[in-house]
Amino acid sequence: MRWLKAIVTIYVVIGLGLYFLQEKFLFHPQSIPSSYKFKFDLPFEELNIPFNKTDTMNLIKFLPSDSIRKGIVIYYHGNMSNINHYSDYVKPFTKKGYEVWMEDYPSFGKSTGIINEAKLYAQAMQVKKMADAVVAEDSILIYGKSIGTGIAAYVASNSKVKLLILETPYFSIPSLFETYSFIYPTNFLSKYKIPTYEYLQKTKTAIIIFHGTNDGVIPYSNAKKLSKFLKPQDKFITIPNATHQNINRTKIYLNYIDSLLSK
Repeated sequence: MRWLKAIVTIYVVIGLGLYFLQEKFLFHPQSIPSSYKFKFDLPFEELNIPFNKTDTMNLIKFLPSDSIRKGIVIYYHGNMSNINHYSDYVKPFTKKGYEVWMEDYPSFGKSTGIINEAKLYAQAMQVKKMADAVVAEDSILIYGKSIGTGIAAYVASNSKVKLLILETPYFSIPSLFETYSFIYPTNFLSKYKIPTYEYLQKTKTAIIIFHGTNDGVIPYSNAKKLSKFLKPQDKFITIPNATHQNINRTKIYLNYIDSLLSK
């Protein structure tokens, strides 16, 4: 009985930790002061957008060197650091004449406020509405990376865009948690749902997915489950041996993106 009580106690304690500390597992923000001066090796504009009475959303517009703009890529980044960490990833788009708009989530970079799922969606849609005021819907591409893939899919499912591109997506947050803690009722414990698979079913535009077979953060098997919800014109591009960190530096990825944006 002592062993049984000990096992039950450990199980409960870990379960409580998964519930109350899940933001720590999901998000790894790095805040920077509002006075910080960004330095990027490509042209950019910075906006600080009041979201509500307490929250401000920081947005960087990375600009193409060519004055002729082909469109806007709205880039929802991953769960690390802030925009500084992802700035190099926009170059395949800017060199093809696209602006890349990247927001920092609440508590990331200069963005302020407490993060939650509803706010992630609301701020993401606000960026999309801003883009709608600048270019036509068929000139807007939605891009999601890692944690940002579910947010990107949500935006694409609720608006008209030219294309949805997902880099290392997940089926849903509970299903992702389940790969690491399968002995727990992850759907019940997860405060964040972000059901990417549901949003893909509501997305009318074309969808392109990139995922590597050696992804140690979001397992390939978790992302592959999204395949059954893709339309005939959609593509799931498997990149052999690519990891979560290097997939966007592989030749397959770069060549496909280059070809896609040249059309």
